[in-house]
Amino acid sequence: MKTPLRFFCALFLLTLSLIAHADDSLTVKVDKLFAAWDKPDTPGCALAIIKDGQIIYKRGYGMASLEFDKPIQPSTAFCIASVSKQFTAFAIQLLAQDGKLSLDDDVRKYVPELHDFGKTITIRHLIHHTSGLRDYFGPLNLAGWGGRHDSILQSDILQFLWRQKELNFAPGEKYLYSNSGYVLMGLIIQRVSGKTLREFADERIFQPLGMTQTQFRDDYQAVIKNLSSSYIQRGQEFRTELLAWEGGGEGNIISTVEDMAKWDQNFTDAKVGGQAVIAAMQQKGKLNSGKEITYASGLGIAEYKGLRTVDHGGSVGGYRTEFLRFPDQKLTVILLANADRFAPSALARSIADLYLEEPIKAASARAAASEKTAPAAPTPVPVKVAPERLKAYVGKFAFSSFVRSFQMAGDELQVISGGNPTPLI
Repeated sequence: MKTPLRFFCALFLLTLSLIAHADDSLTVKVDKLFAAWDKPDTPGCALAIIKDGQIIYKRGYGMASLEFDKPIQPSTAFCIASVSKQFTAFAIQLLAQDGKLSLDDDVRKYVPELHDFGKTITIRHLIHHTSGLRDYFGPLNLAGWGGRHDSILQSDILQFLWRQKELNFAPGEKYLYSNSGYVLMGLIIQRVSGKTLREFADERIFQPLGMTQTQFRDDYQAVIKNLSSSYIQRGQEFRTELLAWEGGGEGNIISTVEDMAKWDQNFTDAKVGGQAVIAAMQQKGKLNSGKEITYASGLGIAEYKGLRTVDHGGSVGGYRTEFLRFPDQKLTVILLANADRFAPSALARSIADLYLEEPIKAASARAAASEKTAPAAPTPVPVKVAPERLKAYVGKFAFSSFVRSFQMAGDELQVISGGNPTPLI
């Protein structure tokens, strides 16, 4: 008995319909994650989801400019903050591949202005945040720099670094995140290549990858097309967070999710740098003790729910960013936002929960099987602390590489980070 051709056609169309419906249901769930930002009276974010090298979903939520009622699009530009660090590290790796420098070179070979601490700080130490150099943000804050109200140029940052006479610890002894190290890396790139950081990255990275909307911003007064405004939230009100800041290699790239998707693809096809540089970018650092850390070259190498991840986040002014890759599942989530209360890391992982449901279940099952033989971890029990004791901690405190403010809200002690209060339990 012959089956009519129209039956196969109908079956084929039904299959396509079911596939399309499945995709639609995922994107509907993704949109629900951003419901609070998908409004004409709030800032928001641009999103790109990449699977198998292709953007499978991209959208803008909220407004790029509240002043001019301009909505966010996938082509909207943002300052990507510390997500920039991987490009600075990549530029260093390219120069090492060219034979222009070695990662084990003494930093003072290229920046003799840096104080001689009596211990060698190498470029590798800078890359992995194991140099011991103080992060410039904290001390500048203590010195009275007003952040959003005061301009700070790269020359100001360098002058601060030249005046430092002590390290937080001996190079290679510990890991401690330091923007200062990436400022110095940017300066090394300039001095070794004979080009500005912007020129070098444009010539060797952005142009070859077709990242036409991406640049190192070395002039905060320059006009950049399609650049979103930066906003902070105070109560129910949004206020512009002006960025009169000219950093170096630590976090001053302007880009779009569409351009960042092209960068993501380079981790697979290695069009720029080749597989050797891509491998070097993902090589985790080591301490003097031999202990391996999770930080590589401007990238964190870790796991999420049992799946390997390569990622980095960023935060400056009102910009909040996340670049999250699941290399084994060939899934990448890119989020660029212009609101200080936006939580890109958590939202990117919520998207991964949707698209990687089966791999996560499999990883959880494997973990559960191994945990049967492991002792149960103790559950922390919150304790009540008298408000009188908590009030002693109200104020501004300097930690090893940053400054945080603490306040009371009723009987609760809160820490302020990025303008957001978080209760301390």
